[in-house]
Amino acid sequence: MSCRIVAELSANHNGSLARALALVSAAAHAGAHAVKLQTWEPGTMVLDPSIVLREGPWVGRNLAQLYEEAHTPWQWHRPIFEHARMLGIECFSSAFDLPSLQLLESLDCPRYKVASFEIVDLPLIRAMAATKKPLIISTGMATKEDISFAVDAARGAGARDLTLMKCTSAYPADGSSANLATMRTMEAEWSVKVGLSDHTPGIGVALAAAALGAGMIEKHFTLSRADGGLDAAFSIEPDELALLVREASGVEKALGLGYQHGPTAHEMPQLELRRSLYFAKDMPAGAYIGEAGIRSARPARGISPRFARRVLGARLLVGVHRGQPVTWEVMERRQPAGVE
Repeated sequence: MSCRIVAELSANHNGSLARALALVSAAAHAGAHAVKLQTWEPGTMVLDPSIVLREGPWVGRNLAQLYEEAHTPWQWHRPIFEHARMLGIECFSSAFDLPSLQLLESLDCPRYKVASFEIVDLPLIRAMAATKKPLIISTGMATKEDISFAVDAARGAGARDLTLMKCTSAYPADGSSANLATMRTMEAEWSVKVGLSDHTPGIGVALAAAALGAGMIEKHFTLSRADGGLDAAFSIEPDELALLVREASGVEKALGLGYQHGPTAHEMPQLELRRSLYFAKDMPAGAYIGEAGIRSARPARGISPRFARRVLGARLLVGVHRGQPVTWEVMERRQPAGVE
């Protein structure tokens, strides 16, 4: 299973369509498999415009104004989708309400994501699932009951390709709270594909998720953290994204099949450097081989040392010299069928 790397644009466009398009270009150049947007209209997220956040990284900010600043304008969606298609990179989005979903459907959005905060919005999940497109559900803060309700709602509405994303809804998140082993629990509990929506700095936690078999890794992405923006502190830059793509692919290859034994193709040339039996002294034909007469040494050009007990006591058919590999042909006893 290939691990898909998704660059989350979120609010890192910093209010500029040109920057949003540049982010898509940079993600494509870095080798990301997809870019992701967040789709809502200002005024639909919060009904009381006076609410001020009391905790978190945006403490003290007016919530309605925060969503106004963070949103990706609807008129930008088509040029962003078209730019991504031109560059050969997938573009999809998180829909936050039914009108947003309708917009994305009109753009032929290939898959949808349910944001962690929306996992309790079962009508929205059912609407996304009803499109029959692949559905990703982020599980930040979610209890087992929350996840079960969301999975049941999605499947009941027609979802067949379902991915649960382990997520820690902190911005930034600390690696110690990632609890990546939960991916395996979710995979077994709900028979789904699993991945990671990661808000930790750097790419270490993401690579650990790849090593655990994550099928998708999502990271917030910016052109430069120095440019600032609402998500800059927990976003990675183009060189980090490119490194994540390369290293995740390497990790996936390193995992292998899980049941292979014996030398790989790369190891075959090294087999000769194993040990084998050599004669430790000159001996004439008719002599019997004793412990002082053989020795284990490199390279592997003689009988394996595991047959040493079968060699001891054998009579030589020909004379041998010190440093000569021990072979079955020089003695009366031939190679046994079994292993000693």
